[in-house]
Amino acid sequence: MDFAFDETTRDYHARLSDFLDRHVYPAEAAYAAHPRGDWRPPPVLAALRAEARARGLWNLFLPGEHGAGLTNLQYAPLAELTGRSPALAPAALNCAAPDTGNMELLAEFGTPAQRKEWLEPLLDGRIRSAFAMTEPDVASSDATNITTSIVRDGDEYVINGRKWFITGAMNPDCAILIVMGKTDPSAERHRQQSQILVPRDTPGVTIVRGMHTFGYDDGAHGGHAEIIFDGVRVPAENLIGAEGDGFAISQARLGPGRIHHCMRLIGMAERAIELMCRRVTSRVAFGRPLADQGVVQDWIAESRVRIEQLRLLVLKTAWLMDTVGNRGAHTEIQAIKIAAPSTVEWILDKAVQAHGAGGVSQDTPLAQLWVAARTLRLADGPDEVHRRSLARRELARWTS
Repeated sequence: MDFAFDETTRDYHARLSDFLDRHVYPAEAAYAAHPRGDWRPPPVLAALRAEARARGLWNLFLPGEHGAGLTNLQYAPLAELTGRSPALAPAALNCAAPDTGNMELLAEFGTPAQRKEWLEPLLDGRIRSAFAMTEPDVASSDATNITTSIVRDGDEYVINGRKWFITGAMNPDCAILIVMGKTDPSAERHRQQSQILVPRDTPGVTIVRGMHTFGYDDGAHGGHAEIIFDGVRVPAENLIGAEGDGFAISQARLGPGRIHHCMRLIGMAERAIELMCRRVTSRVAFGRPLADQGVVQDWIAESRVRIEQLRLLVLKTAWLMDTVGNRGAHTEIQAIKIAAPSTVEWILDKAVQAHGAGGVSQDTPLAQLWVAARTLRLADGPDEVHRRSLARRELARWTS
């Protein structure tokens, strides 16, 4: 693969960098000051979205006819840039999870009517969405454990169950939930599940509460909801694909989402190194700058090495997804999902340490960035599940 940016990537990269410098970074203070608890996105986000759209920086994540037409390899350095301000930049570009994964799912598996009703307004930024899979009463790291029921009753499906940490569902603009549940508990293990579209205002859908992660409400991303589905009825045509396709659809959805997270994580790490270097060159302890301390230099050097390793694996993974497809890149997608969150968590930890008390305060983005990295060791599958799957794949080369 060629590591140089092509002309299209260079153009987008320059325009996006300018947008971040002129609009996003200056808006971070307003975002930080936005009152918490009402789950509404900060008003500054609407202005950022209008500016991004006017600049042609919209739906960059989605290849093909529905998006900007970029490849995964072209999108990777752009997603990295948005990771430098993850609370604002992805949402400003309509490139924030869970909407991205839901748009990809509808583009690939939705019927023409489903795409018309839900994909088009998502692409246009008129609504937001959520993906309801995780449940509090089972080990959801094994998606076959889910207990939410989706039962056919004439021309409708009836949904009963309880979900939590459903990202985006607290946002007042969230109009649609993609719900995963079981249509046939007696079927083969990976054919029991289905996915169905449920408008958030459907009778029987109850938003119980917003969940916090390490004390943060993650309001810019629409929060994380606990939801009860009690006798929820939706038309049978809301089913995505066929009965029993839910598990396969979820795996197809999560692949691109995982690498998007990892692309943004690299940007978070770059921001952390920048803040760390600025801090240690401006502070004096025990008669000399912190930057002269050997342990601090070790942190900085090791951080740079780890970032470069991660970036190479992300770019290789993106290239494989473009050339041999998501299935052909399965090993690399799992590898980067294992490596990126824990590595970036380590880098952020050192940046926090270099800032002292300021590193854990609201005066820098480091604490919230650390929370995001740590949480991603659980989101889209915990580290241990990916390690187990990757090990089995590796062992199969020698045991088959």
